[in-house]
Amino acid sequence: MLVARMLSAKPLRLLTGLIVCLICLAACSLLAPKFVRPTLSVVGVELVGGNLLRQNFRVKFNIQNPNDRALPVSGLRASLNVGGEQVAEGQNDHAFVVPAAGNIDFDMMISANMALALLKLANKMDQNADSIDYDVSGAASIDLPFLRDLPFHQIGSFSLKGMR
Repeated sequence: MLVARMLSAKPLRLLTGLIVCLICLAACSLLAPKFVRPTLSVVGVELVGGNLLRQNFRVKFNIQNPNDRALPVSGLRASLNVGGEQVAEGQNDHAFVVPAAGNIDFDMMISANMALALLKLANKMDQNADSIDYDVSGAASIDLPFLRDLPFHQIGSFSLKGMR
């Protein structure tokens, strides 16, 4: 009789434990703070050296944080493609914090192959194109639990009107 009671109580405990775990997981997802994606924009570009094939630029970015908590950034990587070819890339491993509901400027070194970019540009101009497509992609490394990388990808086109 005691054995029969123990056997019937074990599945009930297991089921109760499983239900409690599921309720806890659901509560965690409801309590997780909402996160609005920050915006990243280029503020300035300065040529700092290079040669015919490779140029080094200091690019100043601005990141705006619309969230109600600070955003600790531990690094950033980015690449620029023009006409389907990668022409620039860079990485910043310096940590900084974007204040809650604020913004901050930071510099990043970018290595570029302007000869390739100019070749693509000249090719598009020879085709009498009105524009050339570009895309910037990368990710900011965020030092928050459950949010490691914050990817970004922007596409657009450079107007070639008035360059002929």
